[in-house]
Amino acid sequence: MTLRVLLVEPFHGGSHASWAEGLAANSRHEVVTVSLPGTSWRWRMRGASVSLAAATHDVVASGGPPDMVLASGMFDLPAWLGLTRRILGDPPVVLYLHENQLGYPLSPNQKADDEFPLANWRSMVAADEVWCNSRFQLDELLGGLPALLDRSPDESHAHMLGEVSGRCSVVPVGVDLADVPDPGDGDDPADDPPLVLWNHRWDHDKNPTVVFRALARLADEGLGFEVAIAGENVRTDPREMVEARSTLGDRVVQFGHLPRKDYVELLGRADVVVSAASQEYFGISVVEAVAAGAVPVLPDRLSYPEVVPEAWHGSSLYPDGGLTTRLREVLTDLPVWRARCEGLPAAMRRFDWRKVVGTYDDRLGALAEQYGRAP
Repeated sequence: MTLRVLLVEPFHGGSHASWAEGLAANSRHEVVTVSLPGTSWRWRMRGASVSLAAATHDVVASGGPPDMVLASGMFDLPAWLGLTRRILGDPPVVLYLHENQLGYPLSPNQKADDEFPLANWRSMVAADEVWCNSRFQLDELLGGLPALLDRSPDESHAHMLGEVSGRCSVVPVGVDLADVPDPGDGDDPADDPPLVLWNHRWDHDKNPTVVFRALARLADEGLGFEVAIAGENVRTDPREMVEARSTLGDRVVQFGHLPRKDYVELLGRADVVVSAASQEYFGISVVEAVAAGAVPVLPDRLSYPEVVPEAWHGSSLYPDGGLTTRLREVLTDLPVWRARCEGLPAAMRRFDWRKVVGTYDDRLGALAEQYGRAP
C-alpha cells in the first residue's frame, strides 16, 4: 500500500529540514512537502497557516488530495485545516512535535506568554494522533498542560486532557547516517591532539558559553586538544562564539557551519562530542557524532539518558556541575574512555532512517486504514 502523504513543514531548516527530507527520501509512501523557510519562528507560529494553505491549494490542484497529512508543530494546525477544508477531503492528520513551547527555555529578555503553548495545545486537539520525538518531550509536555489550561479565565479545556493524551506517542526522528563513517574508517594519527566537537545550533538554549569556559579552563591547565565549533548559526550576534574563538586561539580548527560533505568528514575526525544544553528534545548532532565514534560528554538530563542506552550512561553522561571534570578525565585518558564506550556507536545507528522509516510507514498506513483512507 502506497499513500499520498502531505508533509507540512512551516520551519524548513535545521533538524526540521533534515527530518522532512529524510522521510521523503526513505519512505515507501509518496511524500509531498509544503514548507516555509526555517526563519522567524514566532511569525511561523502566528502566520504560517495562511501561507501554507495557499501552497497546499496549489499542490492539491496539481496532484490531487492527500490520503494523509503529517504536520510539523511550529504553526497553527487548526487554522490551516480551516483554510484548506474545501480541498483536502478530510484526511487523517498526524501532528509531529520536534519541540513544544510549554517547556522551552526563554531567551534573554523574553517574557513568559501563553500564546504559543496554547497554539501547541490547539494543534494537539485538532490532530488525530500526536507524535513526539522523545519520551522526555512527551512527559514534559503532558506534565505542563494541566497548569497551562488551569490559567484559563473560563471554559477550561482541562476535561479534554485525558482524550488528547491518549492520542500521543513517541516516534523518534530518523537520522541520515548512510554517509557517516563508522569508527576507525578515517585516518587518526596517534600523536594528534584530541579533537573536541561542539556541533549544535548556535543559540542560548544550547549553553555554548558553559562549554567554552570549561575548555578554556582546561587549556589554561595545559591539556592538549583542538576544538571544532560547527552547527548552524541562527543569531545575528553570536558574541560568545566569537569570544570563544578568540580565547581558545589556534586550538579552534573549525568555526562555523559546514557543507554536508565537509561536516561528515569532520565527524570522522572528532574524538569527543560535548554538550551542556538546557534544552534538547532529541539530539541529532549528538547521534551523528557518536555513531562516527566520538566519546560523548553529555549532561545527565533532557533527552540524553533516553538517546544513550542505559549500559553507557556511566561513560557518556555527567552530573550537573561535572562538565569540566568529565572533560578533563576524557582528554587525559582518551583510550580508556573509548574502550568504555565500545558498542555505543553501533547502538546509535538504531536511529538511521533506513531502520526508523518502517515505523513511520507502518503507522501512517494503519491510521489510513483506520479512517478508511487506504488506497
